[in-house]
Amino acid sequence: MKVLLLKDSKGNDCGQDPYIRELALHGFQATLVPVLSFEFLSLSSLSEKLSHPEDYGGLILTSPRAVEAVELCLEKESKTGAWEKSLKENWNAKPVYVVGNATASLVSKIGLNTEGENSGNAEKLAEYICSREPSALPLLFPCGTLKGEILPKMLKDKGIPMESINVYQTVPHPGIRENLGSHYSKQGVPASIAFFSPSGLKFSLKCIQELSGEDMDQIKFIAIGPSTARALAAAGLPVSCTAESPTPQALATAIKKALQLQGRC
Repeated sequence: MKVLLLKDSKGNDCGQDPYIRELALHGFQATLVPVLSFEFLSLSSLSEKLSHPEDYGGLILTSPRAVEAVELCLEKESKTGAWEKSLKENWNAKPVYVVGNATASLVSKIGLNTEGENSGNAEKLAEYICSREPSALPLLFPCGTLKGEILPKMLKDKGIPMESINVYQTVPHPGIRENLGSHYSKQGVPASIAFFSPSGLKFSLKCIQELSGEDMDQIKFIAIGPSTARALAAAGLPVSCTAESPTPQALATAIKKALQLQGRC
């Protein structure tokens, strides 16, 4: 069964993308097509904030890109020495909340301990944060310009202070149309397509509709999480299944479920 994953490749120590490997274990032939690119913003401002952990009650990191922004600050601002000497320890004295194991793994590589990674999505992470003992100091939230409003709203409603800073913006991948066209010409219309973000859907949908033509209604659409599922529904596309968490295992389970349902129709 052929599955199209609209994401970039993230090779691990074995050199293979974990989603490709996991889906292969379940008998799926998966192909990656990147649909997003990212541009970093306000790194000097973020660097300054990271230099003053005493001003914050903790960190919130909900995407690998936000962690990458933190890493760039440590490199570009020559803060590696200060980070290893004291800043890392001071941040580790505070909670570092993350969504998903992929983000948690990246955070651990810069020496920070994490919590909340099993929450799976921003809404569940917000519930987790709200269940913890609140700090009078704001939580620092480096995020993208297209961040969802669920987490900030839930924290605000609970009176938990938070300071967000936009550190990256999402733009269409420059090769999106060419890469999708090449995939369709070689492998045909996919049995299912997995979307990994609302912005990925936004930037790729028109091209997918043009390439799929009358076969569009034969495709099973899979969402990596609830915000992406809502975006699919808003675009008028049926959501075959939603992964319970942003992991290869959860996505494989979701795709199997969707195709099993198709077999019963």
